[in-house]
Amino acid sequence: MIRTSVKTRLSQYFIADTTLRRRVFLNQLPITLAAGVCTAIAGTFYPQSFQHPLFMAGLALNVLLLVASFAVPWDRMPRGAFLVIPYLDFLAVGLFRAGNVQFLTAVGLMVFFPVFWLASSGFARRTAVIVSGVGALITVWVPVLMEPDGFTTEELARPLLFPLIMMGFAVTVVMGTISRDSQRRALERKDIELRAALAASQTHGQLLEAVLDAVAVGVVVVDAHGNDRLMNATQKDLHKLAIPADIPDPTEPELLVFGVDAVTPLSAEARPVHRAIMGETFTNYQVWLGTGEHARALSTAGRPLLDQEGHFAGAVIAFHDVTEIMNALSAKDSFVARVSHEFRTPLTSIQGYLDLALEESASLPPDVQKYLAIAVRNTNRLSSLAADLLSADTVTVNPACADVAQLITNALATAAPEATANKVTLHAEVSDGFEAAVDAERIGQVLDNLISNAVKYSPDGGTVTVRAWPDGVDLHAQIQDTGLGMSSEEQLGLFTKFFRARSAVQRSIPGIGLGLMISKTIIAKHGGTLHVDSERGVGTTVSFVLPGCVVAGHLTSEPILS
Repeated sequence: MIRTSVKTRLSQYFIADTTLRRRVFLNQLPITLAAGVCTAIAGTFYPQSFQHPLFMAGLALNVLLLVASFAVPWDRMPRGAFLVIPYLDFLAVGLFRAGNVQFLTAVGLMVFFPVFWLASSGFARRTAVIVSGVGALITVWVPVLMEPDGFTTEELARPLLFPLIMMGFAVTVVMGTISRDSQRRALERKDIELRAALAASQTHGQLLEAVLDAVAVGVVVVDAHGNDRLMNATQKDLHKLAIPADIPDPTEPELLVFGVDAVTPLSAEARPVHRAIMGETFTNYQVWLGTGEHARALSTAGRPLLDQEGHFAGAVIAFHDVTEIMNALSAKDSFVARVSHEFRTPLTSIQGYLDLALEESASLPPDVQKYLAIAVRNTNRLSSLAADLLSADTVTVNPACADVAQLITNALATAAPEATANKVTLHAEVSDGFEAAVDAERIGQVLDNLISNAVKYSPDGGTVTVRAWPDGVDLHAQIQDTGLGMSSEEQLGLFTKFFRARSAVQRSIPGIGLGLMISKTIIAKHGGTLHVDSERGVGTTVSFVLPGCVVAGHLTSEPILS
């Protein structure tokens, strides 16, 4: 412990890459060299100096201290034990000076060496200042005290300025050392903070790299000039798909990047990275990478990076592989097309036989005639639905004056059997003789879809209320149920083709997820809007507005079917 403390303290002012023994030796060497120079001059011009016992004692002490500085294992000695060397240096200088009065001034200046050593050591600073003054005083008093004729008070007082100067010098060195130590400690603290920050940054960087490599989305970060700064493992694999076989290191325009048809090459300006470098923000921008069986469909997104001044500094581009989704959609479209085509043959046959039955309707009971009429209407509607399966854009409307109340009555009659099975009560609030300029078949299809949904999504019973009222020349309609309801997350996908709510899937409620989409399209073709408001466990309300189509009507309220 002592050995470690000594080394730590001495590293503040000694040469850092040497042992403690060598450091002590190097600090003692200058004063010994100075004494050697003085000895050489004395031997040349004042050989009688070697006859003086004090001179020889000082010289011997200098040599002894130099040998001790290197020979003694200071790192094994008590803390600060090496300071005995500069303490004895004061005596050596005093003896050396007393034995060679011809060099009083020059030799006396050698006291600066031990003073500087003590003051800069960092050990017992107050003691170092006092010892510097006392040691310098001894140095100048030794010649006076050694005079054979004695000394006077005036002779003792005359050299007192020199010890005071040495004390002032020691104080200056101590203050400088304190300031230096303070700066060193501050630098050490800063160094520790910087090392900790660097370690945290490296850990954060490694964590970020691990997270990015773990995700199944390709991520690339580029600077303002389009140079790659970061690319995760997924993106590296995707990037390989775009490299032509005959170009090992292609430029961006040479990469195999194609449009949504997977055939037409994208121009350099239309490619995701270039768009991002130009500062664009985009989402779900689809491209294809590679050719042949290895080609992949990617949904890309780009966001700019800004520096502290808000200037463009680069961009982040994400590549999400949607090949399987695209293949599934293609297979679904193919399936729907085949089913739609296959529907037409049996539907045509059913319609033919229904027409034959209606030709003999005069001989049939009224209830049978009613059932046949409902079957014909829904068969025609099913035929239209089959034609609409592939694309909502094929929906056309032909507005004509229609009785809204009758449309709602027909729709409720169609939903009655399922409502009875689900123990659902059907209500209507609609004006008598309420007429509007709409495509009766299409609006009937909308009402059928919405009322059927309301009944299906009330499997545990409840009430479905259908309302319709005029507001000036606008037609307002509302279908409200007290069924399962939907979460806000489920409502986001309501108008997506083939979307099914989770509750419908869990309860095996029949449906293919086209009704709301087609209904919204029909309403839009009439220039209207459709809105859904739902809460899980409370129920769902679907409302639509058809502007400028109302002819006349007044409001009544009564249960239609239950």
